[in-house]
Formats: sequence, C-alpha cells, structure tokens
Amino acid sequence: MGSVLSCCEDEKVDAGGFTPSGGGSSTWRIFTYKELHTATSGFSEENKLGEGGFGSVYWGKTTDGLQIAVKKLKAMNSKAEMEFAVEVEVLGRVRHKNLLGLRGYCAGADQRLIVYDYMPNLSLLSHLHGQFSNEVQLDWKRRISIAIGSAEGLVYLHHEVTPHIIHRDIKASNVLLNSDFEPLVADFGFAKLIPDGVSHMTTRVKGTLGYLAPEYAMWGKVSESCDVYSYGILLLEILTGRKPIEKLPGGVKRTITEWAEPYILKGKFKDLLDPKLKGNCDENQLKQAINVAALCVQSEPERRPNMKEVVNLLRGFDPKGHARQMRIESIKYGEDLMNQDQASSDEEVGDEDESKGYGVFGAMEVQRMHDPYAHHTVRKTATYG
Repeated sequence: MGSVLSCCEDEKVDAGGFTPSGGGSSTWRIFTYKELHTATSGFSEENKLGEGGFGSVYWGKTTDGLQIAVKKLKAMNSKAEMEFAVEVEVLGRVRHKNLLGLRGYCAGADQRLIVYDYMPNLSLLSHLHGQFSNEVQLDWKRRISIAIGSAEGLVYLHHEVTPHIIHRDIKASNVLLNSDFEPLVADFGFAKLIPDGVSHMTTRVKGTLGYLAPEYAMWGKVSESCDVYSYGILLLEILTGRKPIEKLPGGVKRTITEWAEPYILKGKFKDLLDPKLKGNCDENQLKQAINVAALCVQSEPERRPNMKEVVNLLRGFDPKGHARQMRIESIKYGEDLMNQDQASSDEEVGDEDESKGYGVFGAMEVQRMHDPYAHHTVRKTATYG
C-alpha cells in the first residue's frame, strides 16, 4: 500500500493521494489533528476508553455533537504504518450493519489516527470479563443475537465484499456493542484482502493467543477458515462466560476447549452455560450453539463450516445436515507460548515473539496434525510477507 496520507497537522487538508477504495460509508471524512485534539479534550486520561499495543482509544465529541472514538497510534514505524493503511483501506470498503465502519481518519508527519462512531456499550469483552461483567446486561437473548450478528458480519467479509477479507483477529474485545447491544465487528489492522481464485495465503502470524487456528499458528497458512476457528472460540466464550485461556492455581493455563471437552463428551450442555445466567436459556439453542462452536474449532480447516453455514446453523436451518459434533479437538499451546504473559487481558502474538526464536510454531502441540495445504491444492495460493 506504500506510504499513506498526509494531512492534519494544521487546518489545511491534503489527502496525499490516498482514498479508501470500494463502497464503504459515504459519511467518512478527513479530520484535522486540531479537531480531534479538541474533541478528546487534548487526548486526556479522562477520555481514554482503552489501551493496547497499537496505542490508545479516546472518547470524543465533535463541534456538531457527534460522539466518536479515536484510535491514536502509539509509534510511527513501518509496522504501525502498514496496519493503519490496511485498516483505513478495509474500513473504506465495508458497509454492513454488523461491521464498525470508518467515520474518518487523520494522518500527519508523525500522527496516525482513525475515527469511528462511539459505541456506548463498549466491547463484548467488557461485559463478559471486564467492567460490566457483574451487571449481567447480556441475557441469553442478547448473547444469541450478538453471536448471530457477529457471524453475519463475517459472512459479509468472506462472501459478499470484493475482494474477500479475512479479519485475522476475531476476539471479544473486537466485537463492539451499540446502544441496543447490537454487535459490530471492529479492528481491521491485521486484515488480509484475498484476490479472486486464491484459497489461502502464507503470512506472518498475527492475532491473539487462544483464538488462533492451528494451521495458522503452526505454518502461517491463513484462510477464511481461520476466522471460522476464531469465531468458534468466541462463541464458546459468549456461551460459557470463560476466557479463551484461563490461569489456574499454580500458574497452569488451560484453553477453553480443554475445559469444555469433557462436558461436551458427556452431553452436559447446561453445565457449560455461564453461571451468571443462572440457567436461564433456551436449551435447544444452547445445544445447537455448542454444536456450531465444536464444528468451528475442528483442527482440520476443511472440516469446518463456512460462515454462511454457521449463520444457518445458529438460526436452526441446516441444509447440509451437519452431524452434531460431540467432541472438541482441544488444541494445546506449548509452555513457551503460554508463559508469554502480557499486562493486558489479551495475549497477542506478533513480531516480538518471532524475534525470540520460538514463535508460535514451536509452541503449538497438536498430535499428528499435518499441514492441510501441503499435499493438495485448492484453487491457487498466495504468499504474502
């Protein structure tokens, strides 16, 4: 995508020849740095919504009364530049009720900022594990609605927009909730655009520990099916209220699939339900949703459903007659990777880990698992750095 944008240090706006492609939101625009500085009260701590490896997100209000969320990138290096460019490019393409669209951006000599609509109910993570978790605002009906809406957003990315888009970082903190608790999938900094005729790419591993599909974590093979796997973990998280990786007494860590597997084998679906719901759920929906999650997290990507099939299954429509998946094939992360604690609740895998020499490949333990793309070709493949 090359060098991106030039604007926003003063009132003069210059887009630097860069314009997001496709038919995205027609309301996005270029903001000046002064506008965003004013809107966020000088990027004050009181306005900060969250912080991650990328930088910080601030609440703001424009002079015309629009509430916004402003992502302010921390460092201006080639990695940050590329993630900024990718996110703005992807956001400029997408338009769907379950995807967080682009409100605007600002890019100057040493600043990169992305502007979104503010989501008053913050993220799914904040309700499952964070500041709102004790309020139990997510009843069963809302959880199923969030699960289906998030899946429909991925259907759009995988099947409806051209070129197709792989998100690569599906997780609870990247599902935002509007005032009606409708989900919007967000944060496209790791996204990949898939050219027509390409089945998968080989790329450097990005994403969050606990959500990574095994073929991606081990070999860097990324496809739409990687998002399906991550979605399966997210669905388990929504149903159970448990984190993808939890820390047990003594420092031992356990994945959500390891925890869920014995309950699924014994058919004890109600025991999987988030205790905060106090048993209040539609048991048939619960069984079907657990079945969908189990299908999504199968170790071999060709055995997973696509996101269209996921939505149909969650809605109770199964034209292909998917057999109920009574077993989850637990993927275990090796000690090297599991020991990489980060200050945040998300454990991200990226360049820093690779530079230490072990990365994800050496830390993944999957018995007798083969590279699903090594011995056969499904359409064309592409290799991207």
